[in-house]
Amino acid sequence: MTATTSSGERVLIVEDEPSTRLGLTELVSTWGFTTESAADGQEALQRITSFRPSIVISDLVMPRMGGLELLRALKEEGNALTIVILTAQGTVETAVEAIKEGAYDYLTKPVEPQRLKILLDKIVERQDTLREVKVLRKQLREHGSFGKMIGNSAQMRKVYQTIEQAAPTQASVLIWGESGTGKELVAQTIHQLSPRAQMPFVPINCAAIPETLLESEIFGHEKGAFTGASDRREGCFELADRGTLFLDEIAEMTPATQVKLLRVLQERKFRRLGGRQEQSVDVRVIAATNVNPAEAVKNGKLREDLYYRLNVFAIELPPLRHRKDDLSLLLQSFLAEFNERNNKSVSAIDSGAMRILEQYNWPGNVREVRNVVERAVILANGDFIEPKHLPPLVTESPDVVKPVVELEPGTTVEEAERRLILMTLEHTRDNKTRAAEILGISLKTLHNKLNKLRGRVPGKKQEEVAS
Repeated sequence: MTATTSSGERVLIVEDEPSTRLGLTELVSTWGFTTESAADGQEALQRITSFRPSIVISDLVMPRMGGLELLRALKEEGNALTIVILTAQGTVETAVEAIKEGAYDYLTKPVEPQRLKILLDKIVERQDTLREVKVLRKQLREHGSFGKMIGNSAQMRKVYQTIEQAAPTQASVLIWGESGTGKELVAQTIHQLSPRAQMPFVPINCAAIPETLLESEIFGHEKGAFTGASDRREGCFELADRGTLFLDEIAEMTPATQVKLLRVLQERKFRRLGGRQEQSVDVRVIAATNVNPAEAVKNGKLREDLYYRLNVFAIELPPLRHRKDDLSLLLQSFLAEFNERNNKSVSAIDSGAMRILEQYNWPGNVREVRNVVERAVILANGDFIEPKHLPPLVTESPDVVKPVVELEPGTTVEEAERRLILMTLEHTRDNKTRAAEILGISLKTLHNKLNKLRGRVPGKKQEEVAS
């Protein structure tokens, strides 16, 4: 991303030396930014009110109010501007203090234009990321989702917080959780919120590729490197250059390949299989595993040095059974998605089916929810998903407690029948046709029994009974 793609960004130059102030203002404006200038910190505070910049480039030592005092004043006002400090060689220690106070970075004077431009480009990318995070936070408040991730439980909010912290950085990330919890979706979200968002996201499942081919898939190979290598082939590291490489099931990688991966992470260089020349690469690696990585290290499945290299940011995804509060949000989202995809108009899940879904333990996690809802939407021919639309694996699970009619000795047949009818109507959301089918009686017989239960006189119109 270049600065000129965000020409709307406003930059305030704060510098007491007139020629330097004018030179910097004109230079930054040629890169597509909107600029204004101020001669010291006090004037800058006035300019900020009217100009409303997103970036401030301020000299450190100025009369009346210097850069550090300006930074502190803005901090007290709760102003979230990105501030770059300019400093002479003798005041670098003070500039470092400014970084601790919240400045984004500092440059020594005289300013090198290329370094300033690179720094501004990074700030623009950071601003874009922060704006996108702000949109996602609003989405979370209003809809219980974070990008494509769904859930508003305390466990998921903790995951979102770590994603926000990790995304703008270049650090490696290690994600772990059971199959179906959404590890690749987390990796995609980190990529989309990072400065690499416009570059490739390359996923590879280490468990799905034969051991003999995995190294070739990751690093590529030269022609003739092994039997069958008829052409030179680029590996995932080359395909993901300047982007993100997602290595799923990292613990399934052989120890020898793990050693080579560690070397690439440390030196940012690799060699194709059968190749002699090393190549530099700029790739962010996100890895995932469905086992506890500390246990994988203990059991010899994951090298300890690779684990510590990947584990800069660690994200543990909770299984769905530990965040059942999110189930209704997931069901609503998938219901809407598959209605649209299959041109259906299923309104909701009836109480009986919902009770079953809530009691089920979901060993396949979010992926299983998605599959169950897709199947149910396709099978449903009315307004509601009913128990009969759910797969036997769910309805017959020992986790699911079937509704029962509790009867005590001495309960009359009439009372037992009343309880059974009312329980069935509750199960069908008062769908009398469906209730009659479940009870094995005709709709007319059900209406007659309801009339009797309600003290109605037989002979009233059925519309009155059903109302």
